[in-house]
Amino acid sequence: PWPRLPGAGLAPQLRRQDRRLHFTEQMSHCLQMAEPQETVLALPPREGVQAAATVPIRLSGLEDGLSDHPLDQGPRCPARRPCSPASAPAPTSPKKPKMQAPGDTFPTDWSPPPVEFLNPRVLQGSQEAPAQRWVGVSGPQLSWRVSGSYFNNLDYLLQEKREQALEQERERLLLQECLNLNSLDLDEDEVPLTPEHRMLVEKYSVSLQTIPPVHPGETVFLPRRHSLPCILDSSHLKPRSRLEGLFLSSPPAQQLSFLHSGLLSTLYLHVPDCPVPLLQWLFQLLTWPPETSLGAFGLLWDLSADGIFLQPGEDVHLWCPSLQEVREAFHSLGAHSPALYPLGPFWHGGRVLPGKAGLSENKEQDAPQEVALDISLGHIYKFLALCAQAQPGAYTDENLVGLIELLCRAGLDMGLRLLPKVDLQQLLLLLLENIREWPGKLHELCCTLSWVSDHHHNLLALVQFFPDMTSRSRRLRSQLSLVVIARMLGQQETLPLWQEKTQLSSLSRLLGLMRPSSLRQYLGSVPLPPSQEQQPKASAELDHKACYLCHSLLTLAGVVVSCRDVTPDQWGELQLLCMQLDRHISAQIRESPQATHHTMLKDLATQTYIRWQELLTHCQPQAQYFSPWKDI
Repeated sequence: PWPRLPGAGLAPQLRRQDRRLHFTEQMSHCLQMAEPQETVLALPPREGVQAAATVPIRLSGLEDGLSDHPLDQGPRCPARRPCSPASAPAPTSPKKPKMQAPGDTFPTDWSPPPVEFLNPRVLQGSQEAPAQRWVGVSGPQLSWRVSGSYFNNLDYLLQEKREQALEQERERLLLQECLNLNSLDLDEDEVPLTPEHRMLVEKYSVSLQTIPPVHPGETVFLPRRHSLPCILDSSHLKPRSRLEGLFLSSPPAQQLSFLHSGLLSTLYLHVPDCPVPLLQWLFQLLTWPPETSLGAFGLLWDLSADGIFLQPGEDVHLWCPSLQEVREAFHSLGAHSPALYPLGPFWHGGRVLPGKAGLSENKEQDAPQEVALDISLGHIYKFLALCAQAQPGAYTDENLVGLIELLCRAGLDMGLRLLPKVDLQQLLLLLLENIREWPGKLHELCCTLSWVSDHHHNLLALVQFFPDMTSRSRRLRSQLSLVVIARMLGQQETLPLWQEKTQLSSLSRLLGLMRPSSLRQYLGSVPLPPSQEQQPKASAELDHKACYLCHSLLTLAGVVVSCRDVTPDQWGELQLLCMQLDRHISAQIRESPQATHHTMLKDLATQTYIRWQELLTHCQPQAQYFSPWKDI
């Protein structure tokens, strides 16, 4: 055997120790890499752990397991105690791996950076006790971060809720103070003003009075919550079938169920002679709410149209409601004007009996009052248009004039001002065409319609009910506009209004009376209030009324000219009209920021002047040149 040299077993033992130290460092590095991101609070060291850290650990068993070579079986070195990182000497073995430096590429601490800058409490706590945040553990840079307070913790949420409650309370107090200020009854007219302040206010005040684009209307139909009862007069009717007998003997409620279910169409459609009381009953039902009037109108229209096609001859016999029945229908809709009923309400025929118990609508109507009224009037207008078209001779000229007046009064209702009136305009055109004595009835019709209303804007809206589509409607529009202008100015008896050739000259005379200054004198017959403080306000109102009247009259003057076929012979009269318009109206209006109605009136005068100048260019007579060959 080889002799054992002194120190021969020391080298293997050092190699084994270096391997054990390297293995321990690798295990600690792996544990550090696998450490979760959650932080763990540093626990106080216990006595057992501290004692175990000071007791030396024997590595003989580990050495025996790691030394298998026979050369490694030498005298063993005494066990060594591991030192802490602060006191352990730096190993000099070249096989020891290098520690992680601060500038290395891969850091050893993979935990997220602290977000303590969001909470000032954490910053304050870090300044007071920095040692409680980080706890060092034996090993190469093994550390655990203590969890701090987050930004949305419970205390912060409670504080935020308290601040929001305080803000809501302040807002409620401010709103209450504003309501208290608005509830104070401060009348600006009662506040005394010095003369200097009054002059300043009058100089820079702006008038809010403008010329309204929509006419004021008349109160024709009053709101009616329940419909009037309507009873079918079947005393003179003989049933032709068992089902018809059941219908005629049923109470009003069941008769309406026949209408809603469609059984009446089965009974009377395609029948040559439809009972007239049934048609009258259906016509009165047109004034009921839309859910009933729609079915009644559909059946009435089908029965009338079917009766027209079933008659072989040219002389068509169609039942048409009389003027009296139309007035009754308007009364059922709530009309109360004395002009509709000069002798009071009309009750006859047993169809509308206010004293007897009949069927009425007890529930509130779903549609608004104006919409329901417009629907019922639309049904009446359409059926009357069918009668006027299918049977032109159903009404006499007197009835036609009365029916046109009645329809125009109904169209001026205050609740129907903003609704379209296409059905009414078509019906008026048909009624004008059915007048036999034309233009003999034109004078009577114009005089009747000119007194339908006392307001000039309502009369202007009445003229616009007749579209400029037929020769009769144009003639009526022109003549009626001239009559309304003369009536508003009190010149009906002094001018020849009914001579067609002198209408432009009469209008030229009326234009001189339409200037705003003359209208102020005409309207100022009522004396101003004696109070000095109320005189400026009353004068401004009078000026507004004068401009408003001039605006309506000037619009009617434009209708008079536009509805006429101006011939070259009337070129001089039209040129005189342009001169009168520029002299008496355009030159008399002074625009100012304090009076908006002056600007609107001057704009209308300018537009009218431009249109009349265009007419002058179209109807200008051809120049007469001397021709020596004229007599040859």
